Amino acid sequence: MSATRTQIYLTAQQRSRIDELAASEGLTMAEVIRRALDAYLAEEHPDPAAALSQTFGTAPDLVTPTRDEWLRG
Repeated sequence: MSATRTQIYLTAQQRSRIDELAASEGLTMAEVIRRALDAYLAEEHPDPAAALSQTFGTAPDLVTPTRDEWLRG
């Protein structure tokens, strides 16, 4: 595996938790972080366009105010 050196800042709590996890699983800190990052990147993030398309027409009886009504406040 080819890797690029990258520096990040962690909170004390993050570092402590990563160290504990690494020790309990016999891994390096870098491996724990790589695995966590891989899991995060593998997640499918919702597509806003798809979410809007799935909700289209869900309130067919909805009456929207006219422009004149909006302008009157």
